[in-house]
Amino acid sequence: MKILLAGANGYIGTRLIPVLLEKGHDLICLVRDKRRFHENSDYSTHVTLLTGDLLNPETIEDFPTDIDAAYYLVHSMTGNKDFAELEATSAHNFVKQLDKTHCKQTIFLSGITNDSHLSTHLKSRRHVEDVLKEGKSALTVLRASIIIGSGSSSFEIIRDLTEKLPLMTVPRWVNTKCQPIAIRDVLGYLESVLLNQKAYNRTFDIGGPDILTFKQMMLGYAEVRKLKRYIITIPFLSPKISSYWLYFVTSVSYSLAQSLVDSMKNETIVKDNSINEVAPRNCLTYKEALELAFVKIEQNSIVSSWKDALNRGYLQPGFMDQIKVPQNGTLEYKVKTPFKRDVKEVLNNLWAIGGKRGWYYWNWIWNLRGFLDKVVGGVGSRRGRTSNINISPGDAIDFWRVLLADKPHKRLLLYAEMKLPGEAWLEFKIVERHGETFLSQVATFRPKGLWGRLYWAAMFPFHIFIFKGMAEQITKFEVSA
Repeated sequence: MKILLAGANGYIGTRLIPVLLEKGHDLICLVRDKRRFHENSDYSTHVTLLTGDLLNPETIEDFPTDIDAAYYLVHSMTGNKDFAELEATSAHNFVKQLDKTHCKQTIFLSGITNDSHLSTHLKSRRHVEDVLKEGKSALTVLRASIIIGSGSSSFEIIRDLTEKLPLMTVPRWVNTKCQPIAIRDVLGYLESVLLNQKAYNRTFDIGGPDILTFKQMMLGYAEVRKLKRYIITIPFLSPKISSYWLYFVTSVSYSLAQSLVDSMKNETIVKDNSINEVAPRNCLTYKEALELAFVKIEQNSIVSSWKDALNRGYLQPGFMDQIKVPQNGTLEYKVKTPFKRDVKEVLNNLWAIGGKRGWYYWNWIWNLRGFLDKVVGGVGSRRGRTSNINISPGDAIDFWRVLLADKPHKRLLLYAEMKLPGEAWLEFKIVERHGETFLSQVATFRPKGLWGRLYWAAMFPFHIFIFKGMAEQITKFEVSA
């Protein structure tokens, strides 16, 4: 079967691809930038890429007419006032293109919307369902609650809160009930309803076997991790204060924290179990889902992470056009560090930068910079990184975004997503020339007006010590046994 997948670079889409390929399907993956697609060489004969930004219909390549089914996995979780309108526009443009094909079924992963007074985010999901129903193909909607898996936003938030805070004073929404479901089961349902005529023009709630409050989920996490945690509920915390609390403690942006807090007032419990008649499945319990997530983390085999999705407000979809660092109107600080060590070992150190490994020199300064970025509404440094050993273009590394990760040519290029009066790039290259091997490290800054130049001047003394020390440690660092 030929399946179209919109949102192939997203958290769910990335994980659904191997599931569908294992079933022998041919995939047409719609992506905004082909360079970001993490394509395994084994997929070459079964995966075709189409380019298109669904918010800009003129950029969308024509869909093949012989499509059998389509997955619509495009979601937005920003706090922008117009995000609901953007989601509706995206769905409308998708339907317009899909109606030109012979597609029999469209599958949409939505959120459980059984409450009478829905959050703005859940209202938007419901409206997207209505837009997709206008298409010619039969629509199947799967409505999920909290999704638990390595790299999922829900899992990472619970992980951040529980790992870092022995004692938590929390808002009332921690007592809201939900029905968490493992990412493995979400993928199982998505595959099971594919071209299943019993699922045509139907909507299903999906969830795991446990009905829990957010408080119970955090305490359940603590139990799995053998941590003692105490949670005190404070009823008078406003949604705005709750959003700031979530923003400062976890790795989410403030806009995402706002959306999450707004949605957490709604119970997301399965009210209709008719999915069992169409695609029966024994779902993992919440604790089993947690344990599976930790297995993936320990094996450094996290397939995708919500942090690696590109949200409007930081980089635009064409961010990889900046792979060539600008030279005009920029300021630079260069470090050239010779070394005689095995190049592979230094390259591995470079590929492990950030996250748990840190930045090799004066980590406290990097952490302070991340904290200050959070204070002014930036992403901060709590995002860490998806994998401790692998880097791909588009990945988030603390408050940087990977533009280029070219291991064969020994080059890594990062773009700053922290709040700055300008733009910043950090480039690493290992160069072998005239019998000498050295690590080249270049920090490039394009200031915006006078404030940008004053910022660079203020930071320059720190750059002298930080970048020199970092380059030296990258060439010398050895992993302890």
